[in-house]
Amino acid sequence: MDWGMKNRLAQLIQRDGRAMFLPIDHGYFQGPTTRLEEPGKTIQPLLPYVDAIMLTRGILRSCVDPTNTKPVILRVSGGTSMARKDELSHEGITTSAREVVRLNASAVSMSIFVGSEREHETLLNLSNLVNECEEYDIPVMAVTAVGTELGKRDARYLALASRIAAELGARVVKTYYCGEGFEKVVHGCPVPIVIAGGPKVDSEFEVFSWVYDALQKGAIGVNLGRNVWQHDYPVAMAKAIRAIIHENATPKEAQTVFEETKSGEKKRPAARKAAARRSAQH
Repeated sequence: MDWGMKNRLAQLIQRDGRAMFLPIDHGYFQGPTTRLEEPGKTIQPLLPYVDAIMLTRGILRSCVDPTNTKPVILRVSGGTSMARKDELSHEGITTSAREVVRLNASAVSMSIFVGSEREHETLLNLSNLVNECEEYDIPVMAVTAVGTELGKRDARYLALASRIAAELGARVVKTYYCGEGFEKVVHGCPVPIVIAGGPKVDSEFEVFSWVYDALQKGAIGVNLGRNVWQHDYPVAMAKAIRAIIHENATPKEAQTVFEETKSGEKKRPAARKAAARRSAQH
């Protein structure tokens, strides 16, 4: 591994071998996502607690202060939208390696859709992206996307998709936490894994619990967005999750961090959609 690749990975994965990434790239296919309508304002109070941010070039250029940011993982795949949900896997590469260098990104990310009708296309996209980025010592993070088929979040599928991503040259893999059997997903993937999310839960403590469990089973960290910036107390969530990742806090200790931080953090206004529904009911 050349110096440039080592340096860029070191910007993302900290000296303790752990990482906390904050993705705000959801708009590339969802449009103005709730509580991410103004990405720059959303991430500003969270930057002190994350190791890198993941986003598209458009949001990077228009919403992120170049004098006050964190290492960038640039989302370089896209071309689909929620307007045609059945075609979400039909992504292409949207950004060149030269553009990545120009924007001083530390890494790039793209989605693969193993098992979909577009499997072949997205896996070749990954291979071609790796070919191009390796020329510049830019690490590629593969995202094992499932589109609308959430039932694919089991260990057998995630192990298959993660291993294929590593085989094709991804330096890091972002995949889902699945609880039972997750250690097999990690064991079968020869590159670091960060988790994209877990099962739907009803409390902060449950989020802390599956983040902690994923780390115990071999993940190096998280790439969590909505569980942080859609929360009523996003800074408290960020600090608590960071404590698990970089301070080896238990879920109970993370809950204490959350409660202590929450007490001094102003609750965010209700999300616009929820407010609109309440208004319509009266």
